Amino acid sequence: MNGFDLVAQCLQAEGVTWMACFPANPLIESVAKLGIRPIVFRQERGGINCADGFSRQTAGKQIGVFASQSGPGVENSFGGIAQAFGDAVPLLFLPGGSGTNSYDISPNFSATRNYANITKLALSIDRLDRTTKQMQRAFHALRQGRPGPVIVEMHFDVLGQQVTASGPAYKPSKSMRSAPSRADVKDAVKALLKAKNPVIWVGQGVLYAAATAELRSLAELTQIPVITTMQAKSAFPDDHPLALGSANRTAPKMVWKWLGESDLVCAIGSALTRTGFGIDIPDNKTLIHSTVSSEDINKDYTVDIGMVGDAKLTLELMIDEVKAEIGEQGRETNQTLVDAIAATKKAWLAEWEPLLNSDETPINPYRVVNEINQAVDHENTVMTHDAGNPRDQIMPFYKATTPYGYIGWGKTTHLGYGIPLAMGAKLANPEKFCMNLMGDLAFGHTGMEIETAVRAEIPITTLVINNRTMGGYDKHMPTAMEKYGAGNQSGDYAGVARALGAEAINVTAVTAIGPAIKAAQNANKDGKVMVIEVSTRQDTRFSQYYDMLK
Repeated sequence: MNGFDLVAQCLQAEGVTWMACFPANPLIESVAKLGIRPIVFRQERGGINCADGFSRQTAGKQIGVFASQSGPGVENSFGGIAQAFGDAVPLLFLPGGSGTNSYDISPNFSATRNYANITKLALSIDRLDRTTKQMQRAFHALRQGRPGPVIVEMHFDVLGQQVTASGPAYKPSKSMRSAPSRADVKDAVKALLKAKNPVIWVGQGVLYAAATAELRSLAELTQIPVITTMQAKSAFPDDHPLALGSANRTAPKMVWKWLGESDLVCAIGSALTRTGFGIDIPDNKTLIHSTVSSEDINKDYTVDIGMVGDAKLTLELMIDEVKAEIGEQGRETNQTLVDAIAATKKAWLAEWEPLLNSDETPINPYRVVNEINQAVDHENTVMTHDAGNPRDQIMPFYKATTPYGYIGWGKTTHLGYGIPLAMGAKLANPEKFCMNLMGDLAFGHTGMEIETAVRAEIPITTLVINNRTMGGYDKHMPTAMEKYGAGNQSGDYAGVARALGAEAINVTAVTAIGPAIKAAQNANKDGKVMVIEVSTRQDTRFSQYYDMLK
């Protein structure tokens, strides 16, 4: 047994059952000998994004793993790991190293030095006797605090050696949860119950803590409406009477109205990071901030009351305190509030009805979103978007009704993320219909991973809205677009998918969208990968009401 075999044993002890990879890395053979399935992707980012999607869907209970070769493999992986760091996703990156004689000599690429700023922990196995300890440190970091990626650089001249001494058995890591002080909880609940127009702002920490039931209980006990961030979409049912919707830089009108009019915002499981792909909380609000990481408190916002701890434990304490203050049954249904939310939602949907039900040709992308909503079984679907206009169009309108039924992402927005992300979701949820919506430019980035999905028998559905241009860029670079067509592209993406072994459907009429999605569901059940290409027009109208925040 050599060092790579020992690393594989550590992975097995941690419950790893498959590993995304891109050769050459000796670990691929080592994990295969133990029955851990290696899945080779067409390029590094595809494998990382798939591991990312898997970790998201298991809420970090199982960790996605990616292994690459040294040198160019480590360099090419940077974007995917940066995406996971920005979106707070726990995954383990195991690249090959240049060797202990040369890894610190320029221009050899030092993984630990270069990845230190986009990982929670950057380790190197530079001595054979430290192998299990470094792996234990890595998994410990992955399971504690703010989620994020960890890198363990594996030097070939070290791990290629034979293991001669048997040390102690590898001990798997465990999550260690903490809770805020009862004094902070009491202060938070007192302020929450006293507020005249509070809202609950929910981050993906609620999903990672498996605290969706507790969130719902707190909202119903207090009769306080809920906003989820893009990353937390599905943490609170979109069809709940107290649901305001999810906040990307686009959001349902209810989000803008209640956030603007609120006097108190209680953020739970959120880092409260200001981002161009989200909505800033307006000034002059009482701000309660519950997060697993103390570093997030007072980072971007001045916080009035902070609570550091696991979202589930925090919500449980808040629920107990609410019941102590107002009784076991909580407040009566605030019918005035519920009716106001419903009326605003009805008016908002009526405003967008001409686009959601448009019969125009080429097809309006909002009609595609509406057809998706009508065709899928939301309880048994995992939906995700890609970067750009498809994200901004689907996120406010798609109805997520069950936890982990939607993967929202985008503090950094790498085009093409949706295909491997859906693959990771499918590996975590083989019984569910896993679908991603993307634009034609995004397909150009990772479309070859359709072949990986076919080869690895990961039956997902990709819906490509093909408007033959970069959405909205005619406004940003009008001369370059008009004179040189700088942002235009074309292609037969369904044809590419067929050539890669997938099933594919071209759609040019609105009446064919729903049947195509039904056909995709059936094809996925039969183990086939499906790509639906819909010919669409560009539409840069978005659900944005910034004036309501003033």
